[in-house]
Amino acid sequence: MKLVLMSCCAPCSAGAIKQLATGEIPEVEDFIVLFFNPNIFPVAEYDKRLSEQIKYCEKLGVKYAIGEYNHSLWLDAVRGLEQELERGKRCSKCFQFRFDYAKKWALEHGFDAVTSVFGVSKHKDQSQVDCAGEKALGIKYIPIKWDEALRQKIGHESNFYRQNYCGCEFSIRKKITTPTEKTSNPIPIR
Repeated sequence: MKLVLMSCCAPCSAGAIKQLATGEIPEVEDFIVLFFNPNIFPVAEYDKRLSEQIKYCEKLGVKYAIGEYNHSLWLDAVRGLEQELERGKRCSKCFQFRFDYAKKWALEHGFDAVTSVFGVSKHKDQSQVDCAGEKALGIKYIPIKWDEALRQKIGHESNFYRQNYCGCEFSIRKKITTPTEKTSNPIPIR
């Protein structure tokens, strides 16, 4: 099978990329990492995550592709869901939007299936990701249970840029402060 691995960032994808590169997923003959994340905001954040993804792929000699960054198009896709909490309808719509793109991309480039690391964060729901992946039209979605210990090990050994929120502007939340705290600056959560 020729597989497209959708990645949101190097810290989330490092273990999966390593597993695929070392042949630990036996059905996979060939794979490519697809970075398609028009949800990430602002563009400076997108650039940081993309740069880390490219560095890691190149370090391992892994093929990668970069989808178009069109945040306005993504905003149109999630319009009306801006106030949804993490793991809510906005996230489902975001995953669906990105899987639709990935499946189309995969078909155009001769790949058989799509998978992702979108659900590895403790702030995401793997079953929600899998549901969105299965609903997307085109080619097969493969739900793979990635080696979490490997991902964490690579993360601890690396000097990856680590974001502190999911990616979209709606996942940035202000910290609730007590009267004794001096800051009122927004502090994103991961």
